[in-house]
Amino acid sequence: MTKEIKVKNVKIGGKNPLVLIAGPCVIENEKHALDHAKAIKEICEKEKIPFIFKASYDKANRSNVKSYRGPGIDEGLEILAKIKSDLAVPILSDVHCRTELEKASKVLDIIQIPAFLCRQTDFVTEVAKTAKIVNVKKGQFLAPWDIKNIIEKVERAGNKNIVITERGTTFGYNNLVSDMRSLQIMREYGYPVIYDATHSAQLPGGEGDASGGERKFVPGLSRAAVAMGCDGLFLEVHKDPDKAPCDGPNMITLDALGKLLKNVKQINVVIAKMA
Repeated sequence: MTKEIKVKNVKIGGKNPLVLIAGPCVIENEKHALDHAKAIKEICEKEKIPFIFKASYDKANRSNVKSYRGPGIDEGLEILAKIKSDLAVPILSDVHCRTELEKASKVLDIIQIPAFLCRQTDFVTEVAKTAKIVNVKKGQFLAPWDIKNIIEKVERAGNKNIVITERGTTFGYNNLVSDMRSLQIMREYGYPVIYDATHSAQLPGGEGDASGGERKFVPGLSRAAVAMGCDGLFLEVHKDPDKAPCDGPNMITLDALGKLLKNVKQINVVIAKMA
């Protein structure tokens, strides 16, 4: 059993039910972000699944320099703060630079360390020192047991509010594969483990100047991860993924989200009884 991490009214890990971290990949504008947060919250309330909203204010790791990155930190944090206040939901977003941490930590309930930065010791340490809950995205270039070293970096900085997110492992060029054993291996280090089903269906750089994806695999991967015993799912959701400026090919629709949550909740109940 993993440690229980509490963020506002949501409990992650321990003996608690499955949680959902979800939202569009990037903030497009205030109305778009707020509408998605409201819609996802309604779906989660219907299925009685705890919800944490996620969207990025700056996608600093886009494939192409001309790609849309988001509104930036100031406008983005204002939008996230409004969602947090209006909807009373915890907020998670990724931070890519130490200079952003002071501003970001005033709004975010969970600070996410991007997969590409998870081994940057100074950055990991500074994120940990904010005393916020830290969500470490496991790099797609790491083995699951490598996460132990990252956990120790966060703990050494005085922070034991840690969540680990699996997002697939590099499998040749422009492809990822999910090894469901990693969920069990990483949970053995004592902290909650989330499965990022939408990024695990991504094809990094697969379209040359952008990443591709195969959203058709998201439901199956999600069901497998919940059956394996993860503590929550991370899903990027969009009303019209094919028109999204970022990660569209691997995001799922709002309509698909409701059905998927209903399925995984049933699996989670069965797994909990077997524990």
